[in-house]
Amino acid sequence: MQTRIKLPQLSGDIFLIDAGMETDFIFNHGVDIPEFAAHTLLPDPATREKLKTYFNEYIDLAAQYGVGFIIDAPTWKAHNHWKADLGCSSDDLEAANHDAVNFVQALKNKSNSNNIIVVNGITGPCGDAYAPEDIILVEDAKTYHSTQISWLVDAGVEMVSALTITQSTEAAGYAQAASNIGIPCVISFTVETNGRLPTGQSLKDAIEFVDDQSDSYPAYYMINCAHPDHFSSVLDESGWAKRLRGLRCNASRQSHAELDACKELDDGNPIEFGQQYKEIVARMPWLNVFGGCCGSDIRHVREIAKSLIPIPV
Repeated sequence: MQTRIKLPQLSGDIFLIDAGMETDFIFNHGVDIPEFAAHTLLPDPATREKLKTYFNEYIDLAAQYGVGFIIDAPTWKAHNHWKADLGCSSDDLEAANHDAVNFVQALKNKSNSNNIIVVNGITGPCGDAYAPEDIILVEDAKTYHSTQISWLVDAGVEMVSALTITQSTEAAGYAQAASNIGIPCVISFTVETNGRLPTGQSLKDAIEFVDDQSDSYPAYYMINCAHPDHFSSVLDESGWAKRLRGLRCNASRQSHAELDACKELDDGNPIEFGQQYKEIVARMPWLNVFGGCCGSDIRHVREIAKSLIPIPV
């Protein structure tokens, strides 16, 4: 296992993240995203500029509230599981990861904010984010995810994150791969309306399994792609829950199956959304990394900030 690098957000200071980029672009801005793969927006100058505007809004919001920002390279689907669907090669995906990291690094460098900005490379699951197709063994996941993690590290990320992870075995393999490569990692699980992973495993058991299999390598854990109502009842003050540090919730209360079939955006209630984060943080004050997922946009993250952070005088 590699020596752990301390990330700025482990200080306990609040850090914001962006929201549901793909649903925001598709439903609110009429921008098509092939296969929900946001890295495909980068080669076109027009959509690349839209991405720039999108991220700068969040950088400015974090600066307004005097907090840090974690900027995610749009690489969630830029890994080999999707190359057939995207009609590209592994070399194309490697280039896309480098381009995506260079893109967000340039936004960080050009920011007028004095606040901390952390460049994060994100990876999605090796399969469907709503319904796992096959059980992935720990060793297979380590081998698979090592490829994209290496691309992201070569491009210069400061950390990597596995988002919308549905299986603890895949998460454990991801953490082992990050450990072997020597880059801080975050694991973000998605849960169903009962607060359990799509496999039926409890969030508690999933986190404890990954920690056991990786010598507690993940810097912290998150929950994403689920509404607060879906998981707030399973949270407590136990040791496993204190490994959680961040939330990226869906704006909608719909289940994953309902969202998958939905033809119109359910953006929920941004004000209520911010208040629900406040209620969870009141119970779990160690949480300090906040953003949104499907159906959410800048309005939702602004309400989170408004509910949790006093604006500096």
